[in-house]
Amino acid sequence: MASLTDARRLVVKIGSALLVDRDTGTLRKDWLEGLAQDVAWLTASGCQVVLVSSGSIALGRGILDLPAADLALEQSQAAAAVGQIRLARAYEEALAPHGITTAQVLMTLEDSRDRRRYLNSRATLEQLLTLNAVPIVNENDTVATDEIRFGDNDRLAAQIAATIGADQLVLLSDVDGFYSANPNDDPSAQRYATIDHITPEIEDQAGDAGSGLSKGGMKTKLMAAKTATAAGCAMAICLGSGMRPLQALEQGANATWFTATLDPASARKRWISAMKPQGTLTLDAGAARALARGNSLLPAGVQQVTGTFGRGDPVALMDSDGHQLGIGLTRYTAQEAQKIKGHHSARIEPLLGYPGRAALIHRDDMAL
Repeated sequence: MASLTDARRLVVKIGSALLVDRDTGTLRKDWLEGLAQDVAWLTASGCQVVLVSSGSIALGRGILDLPAADLALEQSQAAAAVGQIRLARAYEEALAPHGITTAQVLMTLEDSRDRRRYLNSRATLEQLLTLNAVPIVNENDTVATDEIRFGDNDRLAAQIAATIGADQLVLLSDVDGFYSANPNDDPSAQRYATIDHITPEIEDQAGDAGSGLSKGGMKTKLMAAKTATAAGCAMAICLGSGMRPLQALEQGANATWFTATLDPASARKRWISAMKPQGTLTLDAGAARALARGNSLLPAGVQQVTGTFGRGDPVALMDSDGHQLGIGLTRYTAQEAQKIKGHHSARIEPLLGYPGRAALIHRDDMAL
């Protein structure tokens, strides 16, 4: 079984049913304080933590005195707008006594599907983690449409895990793992301790039933597991209702772990290497040597730019003899790259008229 303290980066998904009392519609402050203790323990061990939290609609529903039945889209959006403020404040107040700075990041699944928005999101999250902040990520339910109806923070959490190269993802749930059948309906249902491969048989055993305030079922959790493990991130489903759920998981509480066969860095490079290049950057000998040493690609090392590509698109990296060195995701458009090629990074702002990133392609965004 994986140990949480071994993770360099950990994403934790928290469902509405854990945060919000289903009878009163109010925040479970004691539970959140226990989770904050867990986060403080993990960050003290050197682990960078990202929390993907539901709960804004559930909180806003109670504040606005909306019915317990399914809400119309505009009611859900209004509830999210009211509840999101309370949710962010609650996390800040729970984590501040431990000396932890929190940051609110509102996203949708589209932010990870669109390459440019994906790179922006990744850069923001990377910077927050570098500055030792704990990002609190939630779907932007106030403006989302399909996302609100689907209520799928499980997959959003998996996308976040893949985006930041997390080692582990934990889905805190109202069930202590993945079962061969719904344990509430079938007493003979067996919990899987470990799942190495998500087979069609496993998929057939997933049910749709969510509980109470949460909308996600086991099928969405399996989809999250596919995304996470393909990105080199192990994933756990465990019971989250206890006061210290992450500590309990570390101490051997029931859970199902989905294993990853690759580490996050290797999985990311495999993903990049499978992309079809939209253009070409020809490098001088010095830049080629720098890449071989594991460095990023700076504009000064680029001799020629060909093709039409946008920011975040894959481009082929060629040496001066025409041999392909690899593929990378560019941080600049083809037009911008033409302007800054051969120049030192300090010249980027004067040449483009606005500040830019020092590297044309970061070393984490290339597969050689």
